[in-house]
Amino acid sequence: MNPVHIYTAIILYFLLGTLVAVYARRGMGQGMAEFFLANRAVNGVVAALTYSATTYSAFMLVGLAGFTYIGGVGAWGFELIYLSGLVLVAFFGPRFWLAGKHYNFVTPAEMLGDRYQSQTLQVIAAIASIIFLIPYSAVQLIGIGTLIEGMSGGAIPFINGLLIAVVVTVVWAYMGGMRAVAWTDSLQAVIMIIASTLSVLFIVYRGFGGFGGLITTLETDFPQFLTVPGPGFFNFHTFIGLSLPWFFFCLSNPQVSQRLFIPRSLTHMRTMVMGFLCFGFIYTLISILWGFSARVLIPGLTVGDMATPSLLALDIVPNGIALVVMVGITAAAISTINSIVLTLSSMVSQDVMKHINPNLSEKSLLAVGKGFVFVFAVAAFLFANLKLGLIAVLSVASSAGLLVTVPAIVGAFFWKRGTAPAAIISILVGGFIALYFQFAEIRPLGWWPGVWSGIVSTVLFIVVSYLTPAPKQKADEFIDYVNNALKEKNAI
Repeated sequence: MNPVHIYTAIILYFLLGTLVAVYARRGMGQGMAEFFLANRAVNGVVAALTYSATTYSAFMLVGLAGFTYIGGVGAWGFELIYLSGLVLVAFFGPRFWLAGKHYNFVTPAEMLGDRYQSQTLQVIAAIASIIFLIPYSAVQLIGIGTLIEGMSGGAIPFINGLLIAVVVTVVWAYMGGMRAVAWTDSLQAVIMIIASTLSVLFIVYRGFGGFGGLITTLETDFPQFLTVPGPGFFNFHTFIGLSLPWFFFCLSNPQVSQRLFIPRSLTHMRTMVMGFLCFGFIYTLISILWGFSARVLIPGLTVGDMATPSLLALDIVPNGIALVVMVGITAAAISTINSIVLTLSSMVSQDVMKHINPNLSEKSLLAVGKGFVFVFAVAAFLFANLKLGLIAVLSVASSAGLLVTVPAIVGAFFWKRGTAPAAIISILVGGFIALYFQFAEIRPLGWWPGVWSGIVSTVLFIVVSYLTPAPKQKADEFIDYVNNALKEKNAI
């Protein structure tokens, strides 16, 4: 595809998004909650769109499509595990929202620190998020760079795609914080779903004459891709290793759980959950069909992540539609980077700097947070240049590391016996295991790092809690308040 057309489409997308960001920041007040949480006043529709855009990133039409290309229908089951994890949002979402509003929490790490009465825990939870989310941010940049390079036939270098994404991320996040990101996310979510739907219809009907033709071709030429483990990629250990961290994604990933603080009310949160469920099912199905189409039309690819760019380069996809799809995938990735950078910046201010220097004013903390928007964007750029492995594998590896925070989060709301030392040890040891097993490629008994990090962190949290004193007064106050407030809201 002509590089001029690609650059033109990206510039138009950037200008439109910037106009939305400018509109969103009108009347924006000062303060941490205003900048990082949009003053907890986001309506249900915008909350659903920003939640969807944040969650579904380059991983889907590039990573999940690539997984389908190399592993078959098992990729659908793996991604549906994440959708089934939405039950956790329905269960924990109202509790996050009530606690956040009552105690004025800005970050999930701050919530843990207050509940367990430990500033050390708060700082460690924030640092763990930074360590594991930088690679996940880089994944989004890799997706954009790979896509643009592939569509242009190499005329646009990989690094140019990374630079474009970093510039857009910094401008939109810095302009208006969560308010601007939520509104640009909404725009991007609409682009994502329209572009992906149009693309899959063009490919299926122009390439196979309809969905029946695609399925018939798969059954005839690639029957192994319609079974599990199929060609061998999705064996039992692989499926569990990938799926377990994904199931808890909505709790373990702070850029997602922080969004549980932003709805205007619990009614708007319900709208957010239902909207995300519909969006997620459609987007998942489209990504799977995209991967299957690539398997039939371009069977000789050696790297699954190239399935999407290779499909877009085929003649059956009109240039105009291919450009819209490219913008849609770019939008998906940038929305996720925006959210991660914003969340990590809020953690540096609220969870780290605030305890290093308690005398810092809120204005100074906000200035620090804004400065780290640029720092984290650059860090993601540098990491993306390493181009480590499959996009989907890197995504899940990050989630495997963040999984270690889940026992402490669950305990915060449901177990008064949970203690700060237990939370700290479970995060540190579990996180070390996730990192060491992942990079050393160690899989004891065949199980993936995410399985072991989850098991070890859970066992340590329970055992150490029984051996150390719990903050009884705070535990009683926190858990009783949330439960009583939830009963009152449900009774209305």
